[in-house]
Amino acid sequence: MTTTTTGTRTAARVVDAVKVYGAGDTAVRALDGVSVTFPAARFTAVMGPSGSGKSTLLHCAAGLDTLTRGAAWIGDTELGGLDDRRLTLLRRDRVGFVFQAYNLVPTLTVAENITLPLHLAGDGGDPEWIDTLIDVVGLRDRLRHRPAELSGGQRQRVAVARAFAGRPDVVFADEPTGNLDSRSGEEVLGLLGNAVRQTGRTVVMVTHDPVAAAHADEVVFLADGRLVDRMEVPTADAVLDRMKAFEVPS
Repeated sequence: MTTTTTGTRTAARVVDAVKVYGAGDTAVRALDGVSVTFPAARFTAVMGPSGSGKSTLLHCAAGLDTLTRGAAWIGDTELGGLDDRRLTLLRRDRVGFVFQAYNLVPTLTVAENITLPLHLAGDGGDPEWIDTLIDVVGLRDRLRHRPAELSGGQRQRVAVARAFAGRPDVVFADEPTGNLDSRSGEEVLGLLGNAVRQTGRTVVMVTHDPVAAAHADEVVFLADGRLVDRMEVPTADAVLDRMKAFEVPS
């Protein structure tokens, strides 16, 4: 199933993406010819049953893993044409990441965690932009705290601010609410949506939760490593109904 988006910029895309793990009789085809476009300045959720290939799609689209066949692009740059150094620089400068486990440095303060990638790159960042992000994620009164002094939701807010700190073309979020209670999860999802609307950035989020997916502008559905559907203006009920179609009768 091939989809194209016209009249809008593309933040990321994969074309005829195939990813095979292993070889011979034990080979697993995690992606089976997926072509999908993620429009710029939009919040897209990727859903599917366990083993559908959704996390593999995110990792390959973000340059964290390589495709067996096909092509992955960030903007106008094809990832397969980059050597290790240039791929590392692209991920540093043009891609942000939010993971389920937060991945904060425990010895650093909130402020230091937010700007850590910029300092590692030898770039102090844009103070005005960082200041705006701090307000977006609501952490101004926690800047001197360390991760151990924060709730899970607050830690994920720090991770969200860190992901956007370098003004990336696209932020990839892999189950960002997986470790959070429902209230904290709602707050983080609202922050991701606000970041898209207020900063013009792009978010691509993998989730298994229909309520989480309903915060997105669009949901992409995978099954058995293939793109099977897209849903504009999703609701939790509509997403849940679509997911039920993937269930195997007992």
